[in-house]
Amino acid sequence: MNIVRSTRAYERWLKTQLRGDIVKKDIKKKHKDMRGGAFPFLRATYWRWAETILDVCPELKTAPRVLAVGDIHLENFGTWRDVDGRLVWGVNDFDEAAKMPYALDLVRLATSAALAVRSVTAGAITSSILRGYREGLAAPHAFVLDQRYRALRELFEVPEEERTKFWNDKMDPEKNLKRAHKLKRTKPPRPFAEALNKARPEPDVDFVFWPRTAGLGSLGRPRWIGHGLWRAAPVVREAKAIVPSAWVYVHGGSRRLRCQEIATGKYRAPDPWYELRNGHVLVRRLSPNNRKLEAKKKKENEVEGPAEGERVSDLVNPAMLRDMGRDLAAVHLGTGSSGKVITRDLKKRKPRWLHDATMAAAAAVRRDYQEWCKPTE
Repeated sequence: MNIVRSTRAYERWLKTQLRGDIVKKDIKKKHKDMRGGAFPFLRATYWRWAETILDVCPELKTAPRVLAVGDIHLENFGTWRDVDGRLVWGVNDFDEAAKMPYALDLVRLATSAALAVRSVTAGAITSSILRGYREGLAAPHAFVLDQRYRALRELFEVPEEERTKFWNDKMDPEKNLKRAHKLKRTKPPRPFAEALNKARPEPDVDFVFWPRTAGLGSLGRPRWIGHGLWRAAPVVREAKAIVPSAWVYVHGGSRRLRCQEIATGKYRAPDPWYELRNGHVLVRRLSPNNRKLEAKKKKENEVEGPAEGERVSDLVNPAMLRDMGRDLAAVHLGTGSSGKVITRDLKKRKPRWLHDATMAAAAAVRRDYQEWCKPTE
């Protein structure tokens, strides 16, 4: 099945999972964004990765299974405040979490970096991630930034310009409600309204609602914002629809939603507002510090295929990739997986296994991307 037919099939399945409540406008945006480069294409098409990766890298089938992130990539990391108000960094999107070979998360993370830049070799990418992952298996822990990890703290400190943009642009009620009226989408379905209202800091906070378009992989799923004033300042909650992982769509297995289980694992300092409600609605707090971290474009000559619009990430450096590997290991071990079993498997694999798998996976993604970009008849 080629990428076009694969996309149609997955979107038909997604529509049935959402009981018809698919956002067609966001699906069109997703199709357009998939033409923006091999890296955004990878981000937008996790179901395709699930369909093809074990054919591309059959040697990974035998790796020990863990509750894995699934849709891991460079921009699947972010910051949040934990229950004690501490600033935490790490993986912060678990929509596609499912049981699968642990090695697939490593390959996908490395593939995303290889597709995002040309200035860093696949060898440097994979060695940094694998080094961090081994360190994380040996000493898993959350990345709490308030006292340690000064470099991360300085990198992710929210500048005043971004803080202002968040409140005065992205989360401005007047602007967003005006857009919602134009779209004729001003009232969230009951499960979303209930979930958002339950997430208010106090029951008497009066929320206004509007739909939100965000992300790439989740485009097409309903996503709503609840905005209100509490103690003279705004608070924001987001609710989005969660469906079974695309890994389950392809390979079968338990349809149980695992996002909250993996997000609150033993070695996490989780966001206390991250919660699955009403069976299929994921609620989280949004603020300048509760956010995803996006790759930023640097020089055009560093971009792989600048005409394709790919971005060079300031996240792709050995130290950052090493930390990503360490956090991924903590995620894998946080729900009961055995570090000893994974370590034994790593020792049995060839020295360049991650490099070779990353190169093969990146080539497969590029082929699908090029097929998707072909002009239609």
